[in-house]
Amino acid sequence: MIAALARLVKIEHSVFALPFAYIGLFVAAGGWPGWRAFLLLTVGMVAMRSFAMAVNRLADVRYDRVNPRTQGRELVTGEVSLGAAWGFTAGCAVVFVAACAGLNSLCLMLAPVALVWGAFYSLTKRFTWLCHFVLGSVLGLAPVAGWLAVKPEFAVAAILFGCGVTCWTAGFDILYACQDVDFDRSQGLWSMPAKFGVGTALRLAAFSHVDAAAFFLLAGYAAGLSWIYYAFWAVCSVVLLVEHRLIGENDLSRINVAFFTLNGVIAVLLGVGALLAVFLAR
Repeated sequence: MIAALARLVKIEHSVFALPFAYIGLFVAAGGWPGWRAFLLLTVGMVAMRSFAMAVNRLADVRYDRVNPRTQGRELVTGEVSLGAAWGFTAGCAVVFVAACAGLNSLCLMLAPVALVWGAFYSLTKRFTWLCHFVLGSVLGLAPVAGWLAVKPEFAVAAILFGCGVTCWTAGFDILYACQDVDFDRSQGLWSMPAKFGVGTALRLAAFSHVDAAAFFLLAGYAAGLSWIYYAFWAVCSVVLLVEHRLIGENDLSRINVAFFTLNGVIAVLLGVGALLAVFLAR
């Protein structure tokens, strides 16, 4: 059951958010933040992401049953029951709030807001093609959360990193949604590919990623990071370019490489670049 629940929420996709949470944590601390903050943030981030993903799976189960691409998902096959999924979701919420309480009072106060926003994303595809940016804003909380974990005050650098993550996530989510353009239209679901067509959606995804690169550049400047960060930022920008070269309006065969592999590389590289810049500047 544990393995099935991990597959249900795609626990491996935590790689998209965790590096950015660590960027906020280490940059705010100016180095190692201590084991307590590091572990509580890690537990909280994994719990929050798992909560949001489980809510998404529960909200979409009726669509997953009729979409050929998603009929193998655990709630559809019965490998995970609806009751178990709801119990898991509630457990993740409790763990997240507990982790926030262990950090500081501001994190605890904002925990319900984060949970509501994380759950709200799953409903947005019913009424707006901006759903990709709502998802992006959920992941965009990661660097802000990392910052607040050690410095309970909002900072420009953390917000700029959050804006970068928002645009970056929205961009690759638009790419991913291109797989379901016909299904979304048949079900009355909203997405950029369904609303504007695959070609326009690909261009909008590219524009989002240009914005993401700009925000990450500004965030590094606001945080006072050294040239090491900018070197990694340049590599990540090239990877983003490669990502868009892999996909065309009439060829989505490499969508999984573009969606998971390359974006996982981007998250890890940018995180490593920021951490090296912080530690080597000490």
